[in-house]
Amino acid sequence: MIKTDILIIGAGPTGLFTVFEAGLLKLKCHLIDALPQPGGQCSEIYPKKPIYDIPGFPEILAGDLTKNLLEQGKQFEPGFTLGERAETIEKLDDGTFVVTTNKGTKHHAPVVAIAGGLGSFEPRKPQIDRISDFEDKGIEYFIKNPEIYSGKKVVVSGGGDSALDWSIFLADIASQVTLIHRRHEFRGALDSVEKVRELKLLGKINLITPAEVTKLHGTDKLEAVTVLKEGVEQKLETDHFIPLFGLSPKLGPIANWGLEIEKNAIKVDNSLNYQTNIPGIFAIGDVNTYPEKLKLILCGFHEATLMCQAAYRIINPGKRYVLKYTTVSGIDGFDGTRKEAPKAVVRSIEA
Repeated sequence: MIKTDILIIGAGPTGLFTVFEAGLLKLKCHLIDALPQPGGQCSEIYPKKPIYDIPGFPEILAGDLTKNLLEQGKQFEPGFTLGERAETIEKLDDGTFVVTTNKGTKHHAPVVAIAGGLGSFEPRKPQIDRISDFEDKGIEYFIKNPEIYSGKKVVVSGGGDSALDWSIFLADIASQVTLIHRRHEFRGALDSVEKVRELKLLGKINLITPAEVTKLHGTDKLEAVTVLKEGVEQKLETDHFIPLFGLSPKLGPIANWGLEIEKNAIKVDNSLNYQTNIPGIFAIGDVNTYPEKLKLILCGFHEATLMCQAAYRIINPGKRYVLKYTTVSGIDGFDGTRKEAPKAVVRSIEA
């Protein structure tokens, strides 16, 4: 039985930052994640994708953000159960919880923080004949290593932030980048849309709207795609086709825990620091929903900070906590000194 103060389900950015905020309150954390390494989508799906809305970082790669969060939190010695999925939860008579993974590992804590991001996810695939024939043979739904596109012809399809950001990023790597969207308007950030249009004028991005990819061509690997624009077909030679239509999220076993669910997200009360309908269980980050919710990493950081305050009151009933600022009191012991950060305890897939 692994015992901790706050059991965090999900080791993405929000879950990792929770370790730091809890550590400031002298609360220990243990994280469960079905992936074999911390970082969530930032590590598994787009480690080389630049992120632009993290305070203090005009631009940071998703993988580097994960590394920084791990470094920031390791001084508080978090534990990790990786490569295992949180399967069941049991509330004991004393109000604490036991969470068991699909591999039978049991975790005991008075507070559970669900930071599962989008949950388990699969890419939304376009309905194109033979698309499965070219998966990993020129068709990719995630970009893990942008260097494979160096000097290649790339077609990106989609209208959201991922399609815009990767088109911008690949414009300096690939020999040719074509961005295709079925509408003239994009759903992504306005500055990204403006950047794409600037790169179009510079001849670095071939922008085709409104249009969509309707056919794939090739034998052993992808060689070309057919683009349909206003009833006219155009065949484009390409080495890679990257359809970025988002993810189809699923909560998985968490959906059976008696939590109030709305549109595949966990409803929380933001006046109670993101507590769910079950006292002692919180949901933070992209996995939750409440009025005016924004699915941004920085919002997850904010939610994690407030959740830890509520967790402190549950774990230390009647004990008053006085907020101290790290700029004044430091981190270790709040005495302005810093000890050498110990290594985190990790339970891996092989363990």
